[in-house]
Amino acid sequence: MNPTPVTTAELAILRRRTIATVTAAAFVACIVAANYVTTEYGMVPVGFGLVATAGTYFAGLTFVLRDTVQDTAGKFATAGLIVLGAVVSYAVSDPFIALASGVAFLASEAADLAVYTPLRARGYLRAAVASNVVGAFVDTVLFLWIAGFPIRDALAGQMVGKLAVTLAVVVLVIGVRGAVSRESVRA
Repeated sequence: MNPTPVTTAELAILRRRTIATVTAAAFVACIVAANYVTTEYGMVPVGFGLVATAGTYFAGLTFVLRDTVQDTAGKFATAGLIVLGAVVSYAVSDPFIALASGVAFLASEAADLAVYTPLRARGYLRAAVASNVVGAFVDTVLFLWIAGFPIRDALAGQMVGKLAVTLAVVVLVIGVRGAVSRESVRA
């Protein structure tokens, strides 16, 4: 018996769900990892004489993952995953860091939505870079303040670390999207 052929639309839905699931898992994992390493290592050097919390690099990755989750699963799923990440973080990291992270991520998600959503129609790159700069700043200031880290000493390092990771991942995403697009044209 031959199975029913899968349509192009069904494949697109399956691919979108797979991307949403994988990205959501990576998003929550990065939230938890950021909080765990910050609990374990506190402040670390990031170069140029700057310091940041140890979870800064994971936090920078979460901003790009958050945009992808928003694109594939929606804003309510994104907010729910932030809460899930905070709850899991509470179990494996300092509870105060988990709380500060959850509040900061939710506030930065609101700022990200305000920038990313209207710019997304004009292209991914513009939307991702602009929203991640705004989201990183909101996240950084709130997290440092709530968690009790020195804002003046860590702000520049946090921004350098987060935005370096964000830029690298955005470039990677654009490259992957271009490769997938070229491959689908050949098929």
